[in-house]
Amino acid sequence: MLDAYVPILLFILVAIGFAVATLWFAWALAPSRFNRVKLEPYECGIAPATDARDRYSVRYYLVAMLFVIFDIETVFLFPWAVILDELLLFGLVEMLVFLGILIVGYVYAWRRGALEWA
Repeated sequence: MLDAYVPILLFILVAIGFAVATLWFAWALAPSRFNRVKLEPYECGIAPATDARDRYSVRYYLVAMLFVIFDIETVFLFPWAVILDELLLFGLVEMLVFLGILIVGYVYAWRRGALEWA
């Protein structure tokens, strides 16, 4: 009965061996000479003006969450567009209701000033 699990065990061992070998080769072949520039957190040549751990405004997170929420609509629009000919009028009405709710939410957020950066 355990003979059925031998290929799975072999697969797991090969995967772990490959991961360990890859990490070892990367460590062995990588250059290990460090200099001051490489150890700086910002390497584009411009000196950082502030600390990288400064706090961001709540508006930044609000705009980011709104972007994610309104961007999710594309996840629902693509499958709907693919099978629109099968859904007929029902699918069209359902998507119009969905987009209507989405537009109402967008207008609400816009009127409340959630999309203003400053």
